[in-house]
Amino acid sequence: MHNTKLIQALAVITACAVTTGAVLAYMRVADKLRPVAEAAARLSAGRYETKDTSSALAQLSHETANIDYCWDEQGYVFTLDSPAESTPEPDDSTEENLISCEFPSPEPSEESLKAIPYKNGSDNDGEIVEYFFTGYSGEGYLDLDSGGQVKNCTDIPNDELYSESQLPPDFILKKTSEEPQILIYHTHTTESFETEEKSSWDSAFPCKTTEQELNITAVGDSICKQLDKAGIGYVHDRVVHDYPSYDAAYDSSRESVQALLEEYPSIKIVLDVHRDGIQREDGTRLAPMCEVNGRKAAQIMIISGCDDGEMGMPNYIQNFHFACTLQSALETDWPGLTRPILFDYRHYNQDLTNGSLLIEVGSQANTIEQVKFSGELIGKTLAELFE
Repeated sequence: MHNTKLIQALAVITACAVTTGAVLAYMRVADKLRPVAEAAARLSAGRYETKDTSSALAQLSHETANIDYCWDEQGYVFTLDSPAESTPEPDDSTEENLISCEFPSPEPSEESLKAIPYKNGSDNDGEIVEYFFTGYSGEGYLDLDSGGQVKNCTDIPNDELYSESQLPPDFILKKTSEEPQILIYHTHTTESFETEEKSSWDSAFPCKTTEQELNITAVGDSICKQLDKAGIGYVHDRVVHDYPSYDAAYDSSRESVQALLEEYPSIKIVLDVHRDGIQREDGTRLAPMCEVNGRKAAQIMIISGCDDGEMGMPNYIQNFHFACTLQSALETDWPGLTRPILFDYRHYNQDLTNGSLLIEVGSQANTIEQVKFSGELIGKTLAELFE
């Protein structure tokens, strides 16, 4: 049997040990196999190498005579059943069944996480309308060959920008890297959402909270969960940057990103994940929405900044190359998910790498479940870029 398949077997055993009593007991006894299995788990995610897997599997078979295991017809799936107990199939949608590929970063303080409790009301101070942003035309819009559009708010001619949109990202992604390649962070960390679908909004809802399960951090977690599944190393900065000072948020996030890039120079992609705030003059709030596989997903908008010569971003067009690649990939995978890329004279700390973008996920009128689903879709597409 090929060594890769042996390694994958050990990786599954390690992952299943969380929920399978028999395997967990085995792993506790077989101390000398644990390092091999853990290394194999990392290798199955494309991050490490291990040796002597044949002897490891032979010893595994001897020590676990009461566990049945077999390959599927393609020879890639390793299954476990313990006759001693009924073992449910692992649910790969839960974090406890994933081998995390997250690299450490500073944690937010307990004080900041309790600073702004989530609150909402039931008064009708304005209407909420689901809105599908699509199909724009005119001088300010540019169609991408592989799907999606660009809203050009600069002086750069569309034909020149079109030529740039056809170029690939200015970095190489390595699925087998042992180091993180993606950084997710949130300059406006407290941006939050509705907890349920509603036809009206209440001014008692400030659209902000430091409770991570209800703010934009939860969207970042959804993205990262898909990176875990794909075995791609990442860093998720959860520090609250817009509290206590909203005005200093970009200074705070810049400091964090610079420190993390210094610690992890392997990072290629840096995504500042936000949510939009869309409200008409009459007070109507729009929830940008599409449907993917029968579920409501909040539409997203990528922002790629352009330098007018005074913004300190001489390599801004490199970010644009990546923006177009990501936009087209998202629109191909999930038609209707994207609003046009906003290409404008914006900074947003996008001078720090050539893969820096800001992504708006939904608006204050979307629900937390809708935006988390969008985060899941973003994560899946990001993972595909490594293939």
